[in-house]
Amino acid sequence: MNRFPSLKEQMDIIRKGAEEIIPEEELVRKIEKSIRTGIPLRVKLGADPSRPDLHIGHAVVLNKMRQFQDLGHQAVLIIGDFTAMIGDPTGRSKTRPALTLEDTKENARSYFEQAGIVLDAEHLEIRYNSEWLDVMNFREVIGLSAHYTVARMLERDDFSKRYAAGIPISVHEFLYPLAQAYDSVAVRSDIELGGTDQKFNLLVGRDIQREYGVEPQVILTMPLLEGLDGKEKMSKSLDNYIGITDVPENMYGKVLSISDDMILRYFTLVTDLPPEKTDEYRLAMEKGANPRDIKHMLAWQLVKRYHGPAAADLAKEQFEKVFVLRDLPDEMQEYVVGEQDVFISKLMVDSGLCQTGGEAKRLIAQGGVYLNGERIMSQTHPVSVREGDVLKVGKRKFLKLHRK
Repeated sequence: MNRFPSLKEQMDIIRKGAEEIIPEEELVRKIEKSIRTGIPLRVKLGADPSRPDLHIGHAVVLNKMRQFQDLGHQAVLIIGDFTAMIGDPTGRSKTRPALTLEDTKENARSYFEQAGIVLDAEHLEIRYNSEWLDVMNFREVIGLSAHYTVARMLERDDFSKRYAAGIPISVHEFLYPLAQAYDSVAVRSDIELGGTDQKFNLLVGRDIQREYGVEPQVILTMPLLEGLDGKEKMSKSLDNYIGITDVPENMYGKVLSISDDMILRYFTLVTDLPPEKTDEYRLAMEKGANPRDIKHMLAWQLVKRYHGPAAADLAKEQFEKVFVLRDLPDEMQEYVVGEQDVFISKLMVDSGLCQTGGEAKRLIAQGGVYLNGERIMSQTHPVSVREGDVLKVGKRKFLKLHRK
């Protein structure tokens, strides 16, 4: 019989970073039953192999699944090789071109290699949904479709917007949430994980399980992680991402470029630190600790998660050697700063590094401004300045800062 942590310990870990648990009281009952019987819960995550390259935004939900594994529950990874041929319409303004089954299987191999960096691959049940969907006959497809109405489908935000705008919706797109829901029937999932953008699909799974006489799953949604710009969702197309397979030095440096107001969110969503440790960092910054120092801790934790502690130590050492010590001239213009927290764009103008605020903001937006080797990404947040800090603008302008 499996031995599980207490209900409180499990719920504290499960709630960390979660956006919604629907309904939470059912999850409590399921966990209590698993503790009583020694039977692990089946925790499902559906993976769409239409995109083979993963970044840490994708890993947010994988991290949550790993937490369930560490608590002793059974992780079930559904590779949507069949549903990827339909194409997930979530967030789409038009019908997405379908993939072939061969395309999805090739992408799935790449997906699993990367997901295995986060998940405990030795204790992972992997299923391909072509196993049950590819063998359904037309009678069974009609039977599945009969369990949901068009009106319910049109409650979905992206469908309703397209319908109101007169943008075509193919009938097969209605089948995507139904097919994904049937996955939950096939594997008898107790819990399903997904991003907040998947909430509609996951709730359809609850309804379809009930229609097929299976105890409905609990839904747990995770937030969509903002990228390095702190505004848009992390995306390779926006070049604001940290890849799961990024080399340690690049991963470390990218973390240092996030805005200060994203530090605690990243700690919560992309590291395996307990909530109380994140609270310690929050309190430290509230008491005046330099966010830059906390950001270095975040960078070290992230590199450690994907490459190990030795690689994290080396990445930190390399960053300091290459970005902080390199290219510093023996003599630099000096400037005395009156305030501890300053807007870098204003500092650039006041010190004479730039003629106008518009020029300063443009340089920041282009990624050409660094404070102690860390790229300044935000034009709207003040930065804490310490004695001896070095501001670098472009390749040749340096400013050594002093505190009044």
